[in-house]
Amino acid sequence: MTSPGKISPQDLESVITRGVSEIISRDEFIRMLQSGKKLRLKMGFDPSRPDIHLGHVVGLRKLRQLQDLGHHVVLIVGDWTAQIGDPSGQSATRTMLTHEQVLENAESYLRQFFKVVDKDRAEVIYQSEWFGKFGLANVLELTGMFTVAQFLQRADFAARFADQKPIAITELLYPLLQAYDSVAIEADVEFGGTDQMFNLLVGRELQGMMGQTPQQCFLMPILVGTDGVQKMSKSLDNYVAVDEAPIDMYGKLMSVSDDQIMSYFEYLTDVPMEELAAITNDLKNNALNPMEPKKRLAWDVTSQFHHKDAADEAQAHFERVVQNGDVPTDIPEMSVAELRSQGVVENNEVRVDDLMLAAGLAPSKAQVKRLLAQGAVERTSLDGEPQPVTGGDAGYLLQPGDVLKVGKRRFVRLTDS
Repeated sequence: MTSPGKISPQDLESVITRGVSEIISRDEFIRMLQSGKKLRLKMGFDPSRPDIHLGHVVGLRKLRQLQDLGHHVVLIVGDWTAQIGDPSGQSATRTMLTHEQVLENAESYLRQFFKVVDKDRAEVIYQSEWFGKFGLANVLELTGMFTVAQFLQRADFAARFADQKPIAITELLYPLLQAYDSVAIEADVEFGGTDQMFNLLVGRELQGMMGQTPQQCFLMPILVGTDGVQKMSKSLDNYVAVDEAPIDMYGKLMSVSDDQIMSYFEYLTDVPMEELAAITNDLKNNALNPMEPKKRLAWDVTSQFHHKDAADEAQAHFERVVQNGDVPTDIPEMSVAELRSQGVVENNEVRVDDLMLAAGLAPSKAQVKRLLAQGAVERTSLDGEPQPVTGGDAGYLLQPGDVLKVGKRRFVRLTDS
């Protein structure tokens, strides 16, 4: 492993340009990388949910890259701030969690984090190590270092204030607490998405106020979700989860919009930039079908979180089921008997909407209607060709042996037993 301070020009270029939105201050960060000092790299996370997606992986890959260059990662578990709620990029506050819920989520988060970051070269610290000792006097001292006007410069606070939407005082504490984390661990560099710039800069300023060398702020680009429009988010259902099964991970990546292929390659793979430039040029000149690089992308990412054989199987499944329209042999089944107990069986037949809900192919009747209206549902009987199930067919009765297909990858077969 290369020791700190002996970074090659190629590695330096990759660190500061690939999958990077902005570095504050870029020149200071480069000087620190070349100084020979083992840098303390901070990334904090609030385990408000128990899982992560590929949008989070963008920053984790950068941490791993710097680990491999000899630097030290410090993961801050926001077991205090997660209970407050961070409104970053949101118009409403998050639901407050109990400390027990936060710790449960943190355990799941960390297991997924260490699929990318090397656990043996990382330190995990919980905020309660210092905030557990805080009293009211400490909090008041911290709040006295900044003004409300400064915090209303933060984009989401400013928007809500202008729209006369409520901003809880506890929310104003969040950037201060995150900033104090940097002081507590004496961070050299903090990593976060571009939507976290304000919080990272508060940490940089607070360190200077308290006599420390201000941290560098390493801002990662926001990964657009599979809808090709908005930031990847579970709430928008445009995400690819780190814990996704291989077939689902591959399939979701194949649904990435064509104009996002190259950003996914840059942020989530190690394919050389020179090669990516050639692919970009071929796509621009229509010398390459977007399906080919997309398959390569889906295979690459899937193999990172699973093994290569699983990625091969996922690709074969996609080609067989999605591209060629075959029905897989190992699809989930639901029997008339188990559905009868739910009161949705009529003369040994089941309505389309009832089966979709029972099989988890849609979370609500409203979503069933949307899927039917979009033409996203097909029925295949034992002796027939696939037939579309349209907007007015929610009550169509299915018989044992019928297969229901929703979207490109989700199936269920109705059986007698």
